[in-house]
Amino acid sequence: MAKKPKLSDRQKRQVKENREKRLANKGHTHDDKHLGEEQKGRVIGRFGKHANVESLVDGEIHKCHIRRTIQSVVCGDNVIFRPSLSSEERDRGVIEVVLDRMSTLTRPDFYDGVKPIAANIDQIIVVNAIVPQLSAHIIDRYLVACEDVDIQAVVVINKMELLSDEDREYVAEVVDVYEDIGYRVVYTSCATQEGIAELATLLKDKISVFVGQSGVGKSSIINQLLPDAQEVVGDISENSGLGQHTTTAAKLLHFEQGGDLIDSPGVREFGLWHLPVEKVSTGFIEFRHYLGGCKFTDCKHGSDPGCLIRQAVIEGKITEDRYESYHKIIDSLDENRPSYSKG
Repeated sequence: MAKKPKLSDRQKRQVKENREKRLANKGHTHDDKHLGEEQKGRVIGRFGKHANVESLVDGEIHKCHIRRTIQSVVCGDNVIFRPSLSSEERDRGVIEVVLDRMSTLTRPDFYDGVKPIAANIDQIIVVNAIVPQLSAHIIDRYLVACEDVDIQAVVVINKMELLSDEDREYVAEVVDVYEDIGYRVVYTSCATQEGIAELATLLKDKISVFVGQSGVGKSSIINQLLPDAQEVVGDISENSGLGQHTTTAAKLLHFEQGGDLIDSPGVREFGLWHLPVEKVSTGFIEFRHYLGGCKFTDCKHGSDPGCLIRQAVIEGKITEDRYESYHKIIDSLDENRPSYSKG
């Protein structure tokens, strides 16, 4: 079952103070006349300055304005809101308070810094596919981002129907490393239904979000799991080989068997430029046992003398591919970091 949000004493005081301020400002009290009593809800869609809120009291969905005092509202947020009692389209409900988040999925934005995109997530489904191209490095980047926000990750390899038996063996060799270091891996195909039931089981009674580059089949998988979702499926561009963006706004969808899915717009490259090197290092979970034990405290984990991570690679305890992927990410940090954030 989805988590039931609780209103803390601090949040109760905040709601009361906000109400008293509005009542004291007589020039604006007429704006609230169409609003009902406060109740708990969950944000299931965010559209510009407005949000759709599902009441946790009766399950009704309400279009709501967001109080100017609220800094951030994202899909998955648990909120206190006042529904509209009016039938007029202009008279919408109002979100009064966003309750404390259990977890927040963020991504860096070149204009807004680190930006939250979903809240109260139990697990992140990292989707990669044979087409446009299987990329372990892209998977690594997403996994670092998942580790940074401390949310469990599941790796999904999609479009398996396109592979021959020989190709499947190669893909398994590439992907087995993730299972070896502790991640759950699911192979899926919307054409043959391979792995769809297994994935559905993993999503049950949890709040999940799918991430992955455009064209890897996120929307197609969602259509298999939630036939009524009617997600728009994009094609692969013949010119670029990249997928076309299909999801335009984040929304929360319910599974009939329990659990929720937050479908968030895909991004072609999951930027990590906002992370310090140390965060990237700990984001490679098999590195953690060795971190802090190198001969030099400023070890770059390259050719430095006494580097335990490099020694682990030589001994086969860390794969060469993951080690190279790590350095590729480190090398890209300054290159991709916006000029305003470089100090």
